[in-house]
Amino acid sequence: MGLVLALVSLVLLLVQVLLIVRAVLDWTVTLAGPSAYGSVRSRLTAGVYAVTEPILAPVRRVVPPLRLGGVSLDLAFILVFLAIVIIRSLIG
Repeated sequence: MGLVLALVSLVLLLVQVLLIVRAVLDWTVTLAGPSAYGSVRSRLTAGVYAVTEPILAPVRRVVPPLRLGGVSLDLAFILVFLAIVIIRSLIG
């Protein structure tokens, strides 16, 4: 049972890291502009989105982004990230 919990914790940690990478990549688009098609950044972004979007999309359907003037705050990202933190702390 301990091995299963350790594997679940590891998978959740990897998803958590990918969510952080996704946030950083989103900020690079905001600060540096879009990347050229086929560049390292665009391929990395596509890969990270391919893994994280299936996790975020169902939550986003239930909890839409919060609009604050011209800024949209992705509450689904925050909820999924916090859920992973809580689950990992409960696993131990």
